[in-house]
Amino acid sequence: MTENTFPVYTADAIVTFYRAEVPLLVNIANPQYHEATLAITSVFLLMRQFLPICLVHDFALSDLLVPRGRQGPAAGFEKRHFRSTEEDRDAEAEADELEASLSELHTAAKHKFHEVNMRNERVAEKKTKNAEKTQKLTQVKVHVSNLKEDVDRGSPEELKSQMERMRENVKTIKCTIMFCLLQDLESSMTNSKQREQEHQDLTAQYEKKLKELKNLCSEEGQLKRTLVMKLDKESKLNIRRQKKKDIKEQHVQEVLGEYNHIHQKREEMANKIQEISSETQQLKAKIQSLRDVCSQETKKAQALYDTLSTSMDAMHRRIDMQTANLKQGLGKMSASLKK
Repeated sequence: MTENTFPVYTADAIVTFYRAEVPLLVNIANPQYHEATLAITSVFLLMRQFLPICLVHDFALSDLLVPRGRQGPAAGFEKRHFRSTEEDRDAEAEADELEASLSELHTAAKHKFHEVNMRNERVAEKKTKNAEKTQKLTQVKVHVSNLKEDVDRGSPEELKSQMERMRENVKTIKCTIMFCLLQDLESSMTNSKQREQEHQDLTAQYEKKLKELKNLCSEEGQLKRTLVMKLDKESKLNIRRQKKKDIKEQHVQEVLGEYNHIHQKREEMANKIQEISSETQQLKAKIQSLRDVCSQETKKAQALYDTLSTSMDAMHRRIDMQTANLKQGLGKMSASLKK
């Protein structure tokens, strides 16, 4: 049974296989947001349509995500194979039963033939007994005729008395013999009628059994032919199933090789991303240190700017005071010159 079942694979291998092989059943806007679950749901819907044909009605999404033995497509194909083998076994059992019934019919027919032969032998014995009795009767008649001749030779009175006695004896003997013969004949007639009736019944049963035997032989031939056809068909199906299994295993091995290659590339990319992230962390640390230095420098520059601005303000005030003093001095000088 295990030779005609498919192996159980992991959920990642099934998803990567059906992502390229099985078309998506639902048109969804922005499918990139549903890429992780859409392949699984598509496979689940297709298997929900396929497994009831194989008489598997308790299939759930958990059986696809966490596959178990005797579940999924392997269970369906195993169910189909089990049904075909059970039908062949039922056909073989029916053929065995028919052979057993045929052997029983052969033995019963032989037994009936033996009984018919025994009854025919008994009828022949009865006929021989009747022939012996008729022979004895003829002997008695001959003896009576001889006695009559002897009586004719003696005196007439004695002959008459002897004749009367002999006639009476003959009558009694004749009556007893006739009575016995009639009884035997009646019993033999009844027995022969019974034998003939039984023989007719047996011949009718024999003919009926022969017809049944012919029908059973024809049915047996048909069943053997159908069994040979089914076995041939089963062998062809097993060969096709084995070819499909080999193709599937080869394809799965190719998919697993691609998966391992992609996984290796993914690990390399993950290592590169880790290196880039470490470099970015270092750059961030350098930028932070530069920001700290820059903030300190800006603070110093701000302090210098503040001191410089205060000194400039003081210098501007001094210049203003000097210009004012110069203007006053010029005014005084111009006034003195005018005088």
